[in-house]
Amino acid sequence: MPANLTPEYKKAEEWFRSAGTDEERLLALEEMMRTIPRHKGTEHMQADIKRRMSRIKASLEGLQKKAGSKHVDVFHVPKTGAGQVVLIGMPNSGKSSILAALSNARVHVTEYPFATDKPVPGMIQHEDVKIEIVDMPPVTADYAAPGQVNTYRTCDLIAIVIDISGEVLEQIQVCTDYLDQHRLILDETADPTDEGYILSHPTFVICTKADIAPAGTTETLKELCDRNFEFIEVSSTVGQGLDFLKKRIFEMLDIVRVYAKKPGEPVDKSDPFTLPRGSTVIDLAQQVHRELAQKLKSARVWDSPVAHDGQNIPRDHVINDKEIIELHFG
Repeated sequence: MPANLTPEYKKAEEWFRSAGTDEERLLALEEMMRTIPRHKGTEHMQADIKRRMSRIKASLEGLQKKAGSKHVDVFHVPKTGAGQVVLIGMPNSGKSSILAALSNARVHVTEYPFATDKPVPGMIQHEDVKIEIVDMPPVTADYAAPGQVNTYRTCDLIAIVIDISGEVLEQIQVCTDYLDQHRLILDETADPTDEGYILSHPTFVICTKADIAPAGTTETLKELCDRNFEFIEVSSTVGQGLDFLKKRIFEMLDIVRVYAKKPGEPVDKSDPFTLPRGSTVIDLAQQVHRELAQKLKSARVWDSPVAHDGQNIPRDHVINDKEIIELHFG
């Protein structure tokens, strides 16, 4: 019986063949299993996929046991702040300069390529919100650091960094090829219930060295690029566009700030909680204290566009940006 493999399965199979790590191979095999047609003609293929998945899982578990506490994955960057943005770009595209200009991270900015050989995180500040931005080793048409894909897998936003004073088409092609190869660019038309959806992320373009690039380069790049990316021009040297970049990163993370107020005490606006847009009062309570959240009795709100100051609100009240919410636990 013919297998009649679907285009989705074939894409997953290509992903498996191009995977650079066992972790990514396992993800690809899971996608192959999810998309393979279920009939007699594919029974042997299904069994083979399961065998390969078992071997990889056993290998990963063995490595973890062997390495024990000494094993360190340099490409695992724990998330801090309100969200994590990871940069991708070719050598000397300006990634490190962006991180240095936006944060206090210790960045080695040089004129020679491959100065960054592992992730370098830093914190940027937009108003009262801290956001993590991560510089990464560069990619080329022929090389990307093994394991690098894992950092992109777990972030919230991906920023393609293009030096618009250089060869822009080659840069955008190399970066999008790498991201497509690993299914990292979010398809806005995708079904959110599809597993492939959660493996990818919103992606935009930072156009660096805008102060020395020929006028109109970014507009030309937009016209030639067949992706619906947002392009943001910046110059780390003169500071052009950096405040706007921070503002757009905050907006693209699609989060809201909320100031949790203790009953009878003044509100502290220095360190807001951040939650995904659409979150409710009970979501806030769980972030404040997961165990206490079950005992949430009532809540009041201030500075709300939909309620009066001090008004009682239900547990399913959808939080708006910059609301003050007072939680009462039983």
